[in-house]
Amino acid sequence: MLTTIWIIQIISAVLLIIMVLLHSPKGDGLGAIGGAANLFTSQKSAEKGLNHFTYVLSAIFLVCSFITGYHLFS
Repeated sequence: MLTTIWIIQIISAVLLIIMVLLHSPKGDGLGAIGGAANLFTSQKSAEKGLNHFTYVLSAIFLVCSFITGYHLFS
């Protein structure tokens, strides 16, 4: 059981790294301080799907981390 959780955690960690690297850069340097840099931008559907998949992967990784920690320290 614990080995399966570790495998799922490793796979989700690698996929999470890939998903984060696929995101488009949002930093605007010092222009982002005022908050007006992203005033008129909108998310495309592909980016929304990428964000959703990244959230799901991070939730899977978090749950696997909690389960692994519970089994190791109990």
